[in-house]
Amino acid sequence: MVQTSAVPTIRIAQDPIADDLLGRDPLALLLGMLFDQQFPMERAFAGPALLAERLGVQTLSAQAIADAEPDVLKAAFTGPPAVHRYPGSMAERAQAVCRLLVERYDGRAEQLWADAPDGATVLERIGQLPGFGAQKAKILVALLGKQYGVTPQGWREAAGDYGTDGARRSVADVVDPTSLAEVRAFKQAAKAAAKADKTS
Repeated sequence: MVQTSAVPTIRIAQDPIADDLLGRDPLALLLGMLFDQQFPMERAFAGPALLAERLGVQTLSAQAIADAEPDVLKAAFTGPPAVHRYPGSMAERAQAVCRLLVERYDGRAEQLWADAPDGATVLERIGQLPGFGAQKAKILVALLGKQYGVTPQGWREAAGDYGTDGARRSVADVVDPTSLAEVRAFKQAAKAAAKADKTS
């Protein structure tokens, strides 16, 4: 199913400029999800806006990032402030994602889901992106369904527990400061439980 025509209202970064970019630029949303690793969630999703500012553009271009000189892109990621905790490796990963988008999807992130017949197809396509493991792919499917208007048949099933209505498991459920705190609390509890299992 094609995304609805209205621009989604995103409140993940808790910053108006960054969230506006996430809502109107599918590549920004995709890269925000990529950056959401070993880094505070809201800073990860603010990263695309910071990158766009450094590159001097209003919206990010997969073609431009794919074609960028690696050292130039790394410098844009490094800052200061840095776009990510690991700017060098994340610059490489972002460029790899953009190169795949150029090769397979005409450089358009939304083509990952625009013509997908079902949620399983969206999940499979996202899972083929560099840096997107099974869990991250499911979370992005949930985020697209819950906040981006991308609701092909079976999207909740493809997203697994992250697709559950009313859940507070992931970035897919962050719509305001309260839900951000709830998701963070859930993650901390899950991490503590996992650590307890290892020591028991």
